[in-house]
Amino acid sequence: MRKFAGAALLLCACTGLLFAQTPATPTAGQAKGSSVSQTLMQMEKDWLAAQKAGDIDKLSQIVADDWVGINNGKRETRQSYLAAVKSGEAKIESFEIGPMSVKVLGSVAVVQDSDTETGLTNGKDSRRKYVWMDVFVKRAGKWVALRSQDAIVK
Repeated sequence: MRKFAGAALLLCACTGLLFAQTPATPTAGQAKGSSVSQTLMQMEKDWLAAQKAGDIDKLSQIVADDWVGINNGKRETRQSYLAAVKSGEAKIESFEIGPMSVKVLGSVAVVQDSDTETGLTNGKDSRRKYVWMDVFVKRAGKWVALRSQDAIVK
């Protein structure tokens, strides 16, 4: 009886893992054949490009109203982030993105990567390499960034 109970438990666990790994189907906003991972990787590229351009409207579409970031140990809200971009305090002049890693878990996804940025930080020229992670959530059929964390690579 123990063997049967153990086998049944193992079967249930494996079945649960199988369904947990089922890929998400593309939504109406995605091109046919496009995956959620590709959509999120493009959003990350668009995010950096919008920051470089100072495009607050585009950034407002990417970053959720309740977004919170940890930038080198300092907490940042959506409002403080957008204000820093608008003022030029956080200005990117160029960037190079590394290979991204995306993990999709239903309506939540995590993107990890690194990038090298040149620009201005508090009015001073800077060139820095960052490692970062963004957490996205799908709300009302649209992916938005909910949490972010980055660190400077020394």
